[in-house]
Amino acid sequence: MSGPGGREREAAGPAFSFSVDLVAAARRLLALLRSGDGERGGAGVVGPRSVRRYEELWMPLVAAEGAGGEAPMLVPPPDVRLVWLCHCFHHESYAAYCASRFGRLINRPSILDADNEEYAADHCRDVWAAHYPSEPFDLEDNETEGNSSNDKSASEIIEMVQRYTGLAARFASPFISEGVYHVAARRRYMRFLELIKKIVSTTQGNTRLVPSLDILLMWLAHQSFPVSYYADMAAMAVKDNVAKIVVGYGEVVSEEMVERTRVLWEEAYDEPYDMAGSEIDKAEVDAAREAFYWETAASEEDANRLYKGLQPRFIMEVYVFLKGEFDSEHTSKEFLRLRTQRCYRSLKLNIPLFNLSCKNWQKTWHLYCEFSTRGLIIEVRRSTSGCFRNSKLIKNISFSWSDMLHEKSLMLTEELDVRMKAMASITPPVQAPYLLKCVPDRVTDDGGAMISDVILRTKGYRPQEGRWLTRTVLDHSRKECFVIRIRQRDLAERC
Repeated sequence: MSGPGGREREAAGPAFSFSVDLVAAARRLLALLRSGDGERGGAGVVGPRSVRRYEELWMPLVAAEGAGGEAPMLVPPPDVRLVWLCHCFHHESYAAYCASRFGRLINRPSILDADNEEYAADHCRDVWAAHYPSEPFDLEDNETEGNSSNDKSASEIIEMVQRYTGLAARFASPFISEGVYHVAARRRYMRFLELIKKIVSTTQGNTRLVPSLDILLMWLAHQSFPVSYYADMAAMAVKDNVAKIVVGYGEVVSEEMVERTRVLWEEAYDEPYDMAGSEIDKAEVDAAREAFYWETAASEEDANRLYKGLQPRFIMEVYVFLKGEFDSEHTSKEFLRLRTQRCYRSLKLNIPLFNLSCKNWQKTWHLYCEFSTRGLIIEVRRSTSGCFRNSKLIKNISFSWSDMLHEKSLMLTEELDVRMKAMASITPPVQAPYLLKCVPDRVTDDGGAMISDVILRTKGYRPQEGRWLTRTVLDHSRKECFVIRIRQRDLAERC
């Protein structure tokens, strides 16, 4: 599910193409944030000395090397690289800084794959050594805080870097690395920019929009290439309004801002703003993800890769929305039931219809599902009389995980009634920890032969020499993985 690479122009909509591959840019940004330097952020890797190296050494160097207009294929030292990236996240400040010092906007190189990045870093070491033989390329941690500076510009830049200290943790969920997530995020980011343009045209100057998780990722990835970002914002005629309207990372967000963003989005696109994996407030989903060992899946390698016999599990986050009202004379007896297409047949989540009326999209169910369930089924059922309180199926609709993964938006909409619609949104599936279950098996003797129930009864089920308790371990698909045999006498001695 990894996204495409290269520098090809991507269609972001029917009438506009971004000048940088945002899918690949987001992937490289996540790789940097999840590296050792990116995770530490402004907490220890950046200090006044790093800012001095950035302002006095790196920026003049990259400006001279890229005098022809193209950004040189150079990757700076880790501490300088982090300062440069965080400065670019404040596009207006960065653009003004470049204009005052160099008379033009200095771009970051479009290095969108690991091999080119390694080559550019090695090449930069040679260029750095030629220009600054007395200045080390890499700094040790205990060197970063030296050479304190009282310069106002340096203080502002340090404050910018420290503001993004927790950014890596914000994008820690494993599904965020998936290419299909980036494709869906690019679509929503394009719509977000169109919404800004609409707000500007209707003179709603005091409106502030709060970017969701996926839109924030695309916005930061876009800003990390300043020249492309400037050109694209100018082409969309929103260049001077994005910073005024969009609430940046680390700013104080009010509930009124969030609700206003949701309302404007739904009015413009007739879809909910809060999709699966696009939350605004990280705290509201942390507890649920921890309960499903979500963060364990963040490892790129399978922790149990040595056990080839185990069936891997894949889980995803699912939102189900409803909008409208039912046109029925029996709403007092009818209800909705949510089920899975496969497995977990006992899962039946019921909601009565008599109080179900949603003028706007309402998040009705929030689930974590295994991919092996294949999808969800929503049934309209009517209660019938009788002592067993059965119900009759009126209509059903289904959402298939495979179909939804083939949608660029990772969501599908179906009609439940003439005036009632249902929408499901998913995150890309990620590998989850294995589930193992230990079940009783036959009792055997020393030779592995089964001891019959008749023999056990005649001996009063007392522990005896040569008796082994056997347990079979199954994975979540009920596939037999291995067998554990425990000698009864040894077990009694331990007790």
